[in-house]
Amino acid sequence: MGNGTVLRKVQSRPRKGLAFFLGFLRRPKSVGSVIPSSRFLEQRIVDVAGIANAKVVVELGPGTGGTTRAILDALPANGRLLAIEVDPEFVSLLKGEPDPRLIVHHGSAEHIGDILRRYGLPSPDAVVSGIPFSTMPNDLGVRILREVWTCLSPRGRFIAYQFRSRVGQLGRRLFGQPEVELEVLNAPPMRVYRWQKQHLAAAAESA
Repeated sequence: MGNGTVLRKVQSRPRKGLAFFLGFLRRPKSVGSVIPSSRFLEQRIVDVAGIANAKVVVELGPGTGGTTRAILDALPANGRLLAIEVDPEFVSLLKGEPDPRLIVHHGSAEHIGDILRRYGLPSPDAVVSGIPFSTMPNDLGVRILREVWTCLSPRGRFIAYQFRSRVGQLGRRLFGQPEVELEVLNAPPMRVYRWQKQHLAAAAESA
């Protein structure tokens, strides 16, 4: 990586931080924090989601793109990343990312299945979500989770990083017990929830 690339990344962080904060002011119920994710949280998400072995990944609520970039850095060269974002200002920022593996869509996470079909993408290996389930109506949260689970590949993984535990409560009712990790090197500390289809299917068969 050249010095110019490093300098651009360093200079872009304050601008993206400001953009993230302004996005929080515009849509406080749609943005999970007033500052972007730390690099420690980004790396934990990438590891837990198994991005290095994924062919298709969907990111819900990518914001200004910090986690998006971390996913792209770990994604195989022939992989695809579909980023679904409801805030038009964030969408404009994300579309400035030149990586040809990235598709940016302005829309709602509850339509994930239709959006995948629109772009001719197969069932994703991983869905990563940063949208705040704690601030949305219960019925909307349930609809999103059901849509995510329906669209996932047979061995797909759903990862949600959240400050509060609401997604864990909703997910347990629909999918069963998640794996949960805590990333303390983030402001605020974040819980990282993980559900995997094959594990839950195996547990159901053995019950």
